Amino acid sequence: MKGWPALLLAAGFASGAMAAPDEEMLGRDAGYPVGSNLAQAYQQHYLVGSFSAMDSIAPACTQAPSGHPLPLEKAASETTIRYRFRTGFYTLDDYMQHQRATAVVVITDGRIVAERYNYGRTAEMRMLSNSMAKTIVALGIMKALEEGKIRSLDDRAQDYLPALEGSLYGGTRIINLMRMASGARYVEDYTPNDDRARFGGIMRKQGALQAARSITERAYPEGERFNYSGAQTTVLGLVLEAATGQNLCGWIGEKIWQPIGAAAAASWLLSPADKEPIAQGGFNATVYDYARLGMMLANDGVAGGQQVVSREHLLDMSDPARQPPAFRPGTMVDSHGSTYFGYGLQTWIMPGDKRRFALLGIYGQAIFVDPEQKLVMVHTGVGRDAAGDASGNHFGQERDALWRGVVATYGKW
Repeated sequence: MKGWPALLLAAGFASGAMAAPDEEMLGRDAGYPVGSNLAQAYQQHYLVGSFSAMDSIAPACTQAPSGHPLPLEKAASETTIRYRFRTGFYTLDDYMQHQRATAVVVITDGRIVAERYNYGRTAEMRMLSNSMAKTIVALGIMKALEEGKIRSLDDRAQDYLPALEGSLYGGTRIINLMRMASGARYVEDYTPNDDRARFGGIMRKQGALQAARSITERAYPEGERFNYSGAQTTVLGLVLEAATGQNLCGWIGEKIWQPIGAAAAASWLLSPADKEPIAQGGFNATVYDYARLGMMLANDGVAGGQQVVSREHLLDMSDPARQPPAFRPGTMVDSHGSTYFGYGLQTWIMPGDKRRFALLGIYGQAIFVDPEQKLVMVHTGVGRDAAGDASGNHFGQERDALWRGVVATYGKW
C-alpha cells in the first residue's frame, strides 16, 4: 500500500479524538448510562454503559485474578494498521470512526502494538463477551478431559448429568454438543419469538435443566449438520459442573483464568431461577485479559511458560483438518447460508491456508487468533442489533477486513 499520505502514518496509541458512530444515540450526553435492568441494558441508549458494567445490573459470580499476572507490555512504537475494504484503503483510526467498536487491541509476541477505544471506554472496564464465552466453556471441557473428570467426548451428556436422561440433549454426545451438531430443531435468529427467546424464558423462570429438557425434537441425526444454538453450550456448562463438582466460576477460574495470568477479576452472570452461570454468553472481563486469553491460544496453550491447555486439544478445537468436512470453511453452511466460516469445538474457524480461528459474540465481540504469527486482535462493540448490522454499515465485514489487514501487516493471509 505504498503512496499513502503521510498523515495516515501519524496515529498514536489509544487515540480517540475523532467522533465515533452514533455517539448521541448511544448516550454520550448522559455519560453513557448503565441500564437499570437487563431489558433496558439492550436499548440503544444504554448499550455502551451496560456492556461495560453488566455484572452491576445482574447477579454474577466472580473469578479472582492470578496472583502473578502475566506482563502485557506496550511496544515502543505503534504499528500502523492498514486494511482494504471494498474500494477504499483505511487505517485503524478510520475503522473506529466507521464502526461501533468500543475497543480494539492488537497484540503480537506478547506486546500491544495498537489499541483504540470509543465512547469513553477504557482497558480497566469489564466488557461483556456474549458468545465468546462458548469457547471459554470449551476450554474448561478440554481441561476436564485432560484431568480425567470427563472420560471421553464421545460420552453422552446424561452420563454426567442423570437429570437429563431420556431427553434429546441428554442423549447427545458431548462432541456433537461442542460442534453445534446435536441435530435439535432449534432456530436462533435473535427475533423476539425464536427458540432462543423461548429457551431463555424457561431458563430464567425454571432453571437451565428444565430449559434443556424443553428441547424435544430432532430435525436430523446428531453429528451431521451445523446448527448454531446457545442451548447446547448451556448443556455443556451443566455437564462440566457435574463432572468437576465445581461451578463455572470455580473451574474456569482455577484451571483457565488464573493460569493465563489474568490481571483483573472476571465474572459470569447468573440465571435468576437457579443461580447457574450463563455458560452460553454471560462472561465479562477486561480487554487486556481477553488479550492474555488470546495469547495463550496463539501460543498453543502456553502462558507464562506453563501449559494451560494441551496443544492437541486446541488443535481439536480449531484446526479445520480435524473437523468433519461438513464443518470446515468453504463447505459448512451457517444459518445465513454463508460458507465463509467453519466451526470446530465451540470455536469459529477462519478460511485460508493457515490455521486461524476466532471467538465471536453478538453485537461485535471477538478475539481473533493467528498461532503461526503469535498474533491476536481483541474487539468489543455495540452493534445496532444482535443478528447483524441494522445500520447497513457492514460491521462484521469491515471487522473481518481489519483483521485481514492486521495479518497482512505481519505476513500473508
